[in-house]
Amino acid sequence: MPTLNLFTNIPVDAVTCSDILKDATKAVAKIIGKPESYVMILLNSGVPIAFAGTEEPAAYGELISIGGLGAGVNGKLSETIAEILQIKLSIDSSRFYIKFYDSPVS
Repeated sequence: MPTLNLFTNIPVDAVTCSDILKDATKAVAKIIGKPESYVMILLNSGVPIAFAGTEEPAAYGELISIGGLGAGVNGKLSETIAEILQIKLSIDSSRFYIKFYDSPVS
């Protein structure tokens, strides 16, 4: 089950949160190649974050998946999630960092 855990220092209203969850679910499923029914997205908003010495809008993510990850996929996921955050929350892509964890099948 691919799981994307997102943290941002921006407070997010319910409608925007729902939009981000839907967009991120579709993106992760499509790029990793797994059904949307297997994808979990968590959005933690209003979290205190300092990035590059400032508290300007920023986000951090962790994506965990059993298979499906690799250099090309990770790059596309990073780019796509950054774009969603830019459009929905005005977070510049230079203020977004994501870690990838490819869990073994066992």
